[in-house]
Amino acid sequence: MTPSHLLALRPPPDIEARVVAFREAHGVRDAAAVPHVTVKARSGLDDDLRWLELIPAVAAATPPVPAELLAPRVFPNGSALYLPARSPGAVQLHLALLDALRPARRFGYEGPHMTPHLTLTIGRRDVTLDALLDAARQAFPHPPTFTATELVWMRKPGPGGAYRPVQSWPLGGAAAT
Repeated sequence: MTPSHLLALRPPPDIEARVVAFREAHGVRDAAAVPHVTVKARSGLDDDLRWLELIPAVAAATPPVPAELLAPRVFPNGSALYLPARSPGAVQLHLALLDALRPARRFGYEGPHMTPHLTLTIGRRDVTLDALLDAARQAFPHPPTFTATELVWMRKPGPGGAYRPVQSWPLGGAAAT
């Protein structure tokens, strides 16, 4: 059981509360328990944590990131129900992180074609995403916009666990947390 790491943008508390309320209303319990828009998944984010020294400079060089959450969708492979995030800034941050981290191996979804998104639920055998898609359309008829001001390191302890925030860095060089 090794931990997994990712770097993300967090929505403001009001949007987070809406996502959490949707998940609770539908009994969703999975790795996406803390709402976030992933900007860099696991490749290059090894357990040795040496990559952590690179992150503050990338965050400081990145202005706050506007994001518009769009109507709910299901990935074609059925892996997740999500709110796409229209955010050129999130893609640019993703590319800057790839450039800084230079992972030995990248996932196929990484690069300029990356789809920023906020996962509502991960696809599993016991979850009918089509039914949840209809419910998500009702819960998010006018998906919101926000501007992320921090880059957040999130860690999942192992299989079956949930990603939780560990540390954050201000975007554009504001005060650190």
